[in-house]
Amino acid sequence: MSNVTQELAGPSQEALSQAAALTRSAVEALPEGLLAAQIDRGKPLRIKLGIDPTAPDIHLGHTVVLNKLREFQEAGHQVVLIIGDFTARVGDPSGRSDQRPMLDPAAIDANARTFMEQAFKVLDRDRTEVRYNSEWLRMESDQLFALMARATVARLLERDDFTKRMAASEPISALELMYPLLQGYDSVAIEADVEIGGTDQKFNLLFGRDMQSAFDQPQQSIMTLPILAGIDGVKKMSKSTGNYIGVTDPPEEMFGKIMRIPDANLEEYWQLLLSEDPPAGEGPNEAKRELGRRLVARFHDDEAAVAAEEHFNRLFVRHEAPDEVEEFSFGEDPAHLPALIAGAFGVSRSEGRRAITQGGVKLDGEALPPEPLDYPAAELDGRVIQLGKRRFKRLVKGA
Repeated sequence: MSNVTQELAGPSQEALSQAAALTRSAVEALPEGLLAAQIDRGKPLRIKLGIDPTAPDIHLGHTVVLNKLREFQEAGHQVVLIIGDFTARVGDPSGRSDQRPMLDPAAIDANARTFMEQAFKVLDRDRTEVRYNSEWLRMESDQLFALMARATVARLLERDDFTKRMAASEPISALELMYPLLQGYDSVAIEADVEIGGTDQKFNLLFGRDMQSAFDQPQQSIMTLPILAGIDGVKKMSKSTGNYIGVTDPPEEMFGKIMRIPDANLEEYWQLLLSEDPPAGEGPNEAKRELGRRLVARFHDDEAAVAAEEHFNRLFVRHEAPDEVEEFSFGEDPAHLPALIAGAFGVSRSEGRRAITQGGVKLDGEALPPEPLDYPAAELDGRVIQLGKRRFKRLVKGA
């Protein structure tokens, strides 16, 4: 069959099926039908993801996109991970109401190294091409001017972030206007076939198509993916808001955070992180536990998952002390409990006294009575004091 006949007939069923599987969790795959046509050409596609290393650690929100890249790898395609060591110095204006602070180059380089180490917990290293966009963006002024001439200010100002800031009479720097232009040129430099990002990156992804067209290259297709809510269930997962689960979090901390996910967000977490629906017939508690087991095993190992769940049960189900408890040295004899609690847990003496009165202080698992408040040091030495449900210290008599 000739190429013309194939094009008239449309993509093969195999290509359509693969495209449908790859776009299953996507919010948009644009232009419609292009991905299937690209797959039908029979050559591995170059799948682009650009990452600006503005922070060192990856959280589960980042893995939504990384999981999709892994799906492309397993389908036989080539992932090109672009570390934006140059664009990070400019700052992505996506979702911003003001200009991002410029980062120190040394911090960017350190973040990039850490990010890569963590990204390969998800990606297949052998099927990942890593590039730094300073390779092509650290250019001479005449090259930069030629690049700037290929875009219009009107097109750059179409992005929602800029439109909102203009309407609010908020400043937009010339540097920020450069960002879409520079990251769009990344697609030209690596000859991307597909670019992936969160829904907040749609303008940048489409601008990559504009730049490829300006350089007479075939235009990439784009895919936007949902943005994972943090464990508060509302805001985007982010280290700055403290609602994140890091892929390098200790197993027990990762499991505990997963158990705090609101019930309403469980389906979202299962679908975006495991590409599955929550177990049918199971209540929210068991669905969270299974999610916790699976994710801790993925980023640590099976043994760590078992230990993390047992740690959770010990603290929050049986209300027992953890295996390892930080020591707190005290010297008073007799020890005045409100003062001891204040020193051990960083609360005020009045808060310590109130916690005792309300039954919120335990010694080796037994609630302390409101009186007495003074105990011989020898009676406390080596025992575990607990404030509330989660805070423990082992008391050690000092000099």
